[in-house]
Amino acid sequence: MEITLIIAVATVAIFSVFITPKANSNGAFFKGLSPEGKAPSLLMLTFSQVTTWIFARSLLNAAILGFYYGIWGTLAYAAYYLSFLTGAKIIDSVRFQHGFDSIQAFLTDRFGHWGTRCYNIVIGVRLVSEVFANILVIGILFGVAGGTAYTTAVALFAIVTLVYAMLGGLHASLRTDLFQMVLFLVLLAVLTILVLATGQLTSATLLFKSFAINDPGPILILVALLQIWSYPMHDPVMMDRGFLADRETTRKSFYHAAWISFICITLFGSFGIMAGAQAISGEAMNDALMRILGETPMLLFNITLVISAMSTLDSTLSSASKLVAVDMRWVEPSVVNGRITMAVFVLLGLLLVFSGNKDLFSAVAVSGTASMYLAPVIFFSLWGGRTDIPLWSYLGSFALALAGAALYFSESAGHTHWLGDSHKYTKLLSISLTILISGCALFWAGIASQKQPSLGNTAV
Repeated sequence: MEITLIIAVATVAIFSVFITPKANSNGAFFKGLSPEGKAPSLLMLTFSQVTTWIFARSLLNAAILGFYYGIWGTLAYAAYYLSFLTGAKIIDSVRFQHGFDSIQAFLTDRFGHWGTRCYNIVIGVRLVSEVFANILVIGILFGVAGGTAYTTAVALFAIVTLVYAMLGGLHASLRTDLFQMVLFLVLLAVLTILVLATGQLTSATLLFKSFAINDPGPILILVALLQIWSYPMHDPVMMDRGFLADRETTRKSFYHAAWISFICITLFGSFGIMAGAQAISGEAMNDALMRILGETPMLLFNITLVISAMSTLDSTLSSASKLVAVDMRWVEPSVVNGRITMAVFVLLGLLLVFSGNKDLFSAVAVSGTASMYLAPVIFFSLWGGRTDIPLWSYLGSFALALAGAALYFSESAGHTHWLGDSHKYTKLLSISLTILISGCALFWAGIASQKQPSLGNTAV
């Protein structure tokens, strides 16, 4: 099966390189414009949104959460995809109501240079974590960490994806996303049909874990519903795609991406639920699926993971180059500098992969928790239209969110037990709720602290 998987991956990679047009202008490389200067169509933008968010880590997380916590675990992860709905509202407000051409421009207007500095730190870490996570999934599929197959697969996957991402930038990413998404949907449909044909995926199987509000699955649903308000704003891949097309195309692409993503993630997660319902004591998810389904469905299972990893990695690299060259202005915005930036991010991701970190969901939870400092920004400054929020409110919310993210990472890894012995997702819920309430309180306090002139002191 490994040889067949390698051939399938090589075929997809070669075709992706073949259909990638070389970018010769900043408009194509950083803004996704076609050689004729046209913005992406609704279909291309929607499929690009979906395939860049249904990345390999997401598919594995949805399946693993289903394996351990049943349908409630999978639905919890699928709930994060409601971020497309809040993301649509964020983009519409920033771009079409307030008239800014980037999130950084909005934050600079409201909070000065510190507004963008804090934001760039958070999204920079997220981009590196996305590169790391999608490369890591490839290594997991091809072998044991440290082995020859593992190292070779990781290196080749990173290099091939980097090559076609460097060739065409964001426009190439959009084109390959369209191809890879169509292929992904076909494979997912075939895989679903094969699984249904086994008769193993029944309503009883899906509900093998009963609902209890204090169980990890339902708890994680609540966490997702708290984090989706800020989660999209800290995702540069999603936000970048909100500034490419006209208002109607942009809005529709977000709405369609929401329901397509939700269905795809739930479908893929159901395979993990099935494995969890029938797993032998101590059996891993992949072993259970191989025993239940056989080699052909498992091959399709793995190919879908590889395709999703590839489609996300090229988009992540495009956003990383735009962040450094266009948004942060660390280097001159040019195609050459964009390509160099991509190579640097791949090297950083590889360093993390070979450092030994293997926890896929922690990266999601930590970045999602850190992003919650943006929730009061969205509620008060963006949607509320307040321009009088003092900088200390913003920095206080930022500091709280980073402290919460660090605390969750420490607690979930077992380094500390300051929050007691409750499940890590219960701790995550408490931390998220505290950050949200405290951040909003800081913004309320900031508004209250602004001195308003009384009528008696108003000049006539």
